Amino acid sequence: MTPKAPTRTAAPGTAGAPAGPDATENADATGASAAFRRSVEPAAPTGSAGRGRRAGSGTEARHTVRRLPLLTCVIIGLAVLVVLMAVSASVGPLRIPLAEVARIVGAQLGVVDGADLSQRDVSVIWQLRVPRVLMGVLVGAALAISGAALQSLFNNPLADPGIIGVSGGASAGAVGVIVLAGSSITWLLPIGAFLAGLAVTGLIYVLARPGRNTGTSRMLLVGIAVGSGCQALTGFFTFIADDQQLQTLTFWQMGSLAKVIWPHFWATLPIFLIGLAIVLLNSRALDVLTLGEREAQHLGLNVRRSRLIIIIATALLTGAAVAFAGAIGFVGLVVPHIVRIIVGPGHRGLLPISAIAGAILIVAADCASRVVAPPSEVPIGLFTAAVGAPFFLFLVVRMKKSSW
Repeated sequence: MTPKAPTRTAAPGTAGAPAGPDATENADATGASAAFRRSVEPAAPTGSAGRGRRAGSGTEARHTVRRLPLLTCVIIGLAVLVVLMAVSASVGPLRIPLAEVARIVGAQLGVVDGADLSQRDVSVIWQLRVPRVLMGVLVGAALAISGAALQSLFNNPLADPGIIGVSGGASAGAVGVIVLAGSSITWLLPIGAFLAGLAVTGLIYVLARPGRNTGTSRMLLVGIAVGSGCQALTGFFTFIADDQQLQTLTFWQMGSLAKVIWPHFWATLPIFLIGLAIVLLNSRALDVLTLGEREAQHLGLNVRRSRLIIIIATALLTGAAVAFAGAIGFVGLVVPHIVRIIVGPGHRGLLPISAIAGAILIVAADCASRVVAPPSEVPIGLFTAAVGAPFFLFLVVRMKKSSW
């Protein structure tokens, strides 16, 4: 008796897969993943060469894009960031030369002798500008990493903490702490922002969960609805605030680092480090999640646990950023897309380079906020919105035919 040959089962989303609800859901997930990749990858060249490349595999077409090595990007990015940090510490209503800034920082760290330094300059640099610059690094890195993680979590290139309402939820939590807790807010602010951001992220994920025929339009509508509710709650807290709190909230809601001091930085740093570590440890899971929920499950990923961990990490990062800097939008949208063009879509390189690029963007915006209209300061959120709003419209137009 001739043994029966084993029947081969096709992988989900491939040719030969059985038809039915699972096949439909797999096709939707695969289509979403393809739309995501099309939105972040440069288009193939036209002409005969382009047709030749398109005739090959998609992997070969993507490999035609020349990208910088990861180590080179890290070195260049850190060098630019250090220079911008020094420049940001030197400019303002009181301009201090870069050499003097370096001497003051060195003296505070015990590297050089600072006996002949001006106490006024030391106070301005070390007590006001250095914690402000360091907080800008944390805020930019946190928002950029959150944006990259949320785009993979929702398998959607338009995901951003500000656009889908996560920043609004964290802002509502922080505003509630400011109004209700009075002056005892140093450690409560990031905790309140984290809890509110976690609740909002979880709610958005439940209502616009990827893999259930929920496209870009549904996620944006859910984000708008949740964000509007958070804005109403923020408005209520603003209404019951006293005059001193109202002045703080008005400038804080547009994004600012003007009132950051050392206790704020030390309160934010551990929360940021925890969130950063969680996201970096789950970089492989983020790579798999971009393929779709079904594909990730067949690759052995515990999708539910991974998504829960990433939600908590992004809430930590967004809460840390919003707690003392306010609502700064579009950083998590713009930075990851630009970084993908430079280093590729793999999260092993995308996350650290996004952190550096986000820090560069916020430090540069904070520096510009003190230079544009001295002695007044322009809110940082106005600079990021000026860059991010046109970029967001560009992504919407680009995705219109493929995803909506």
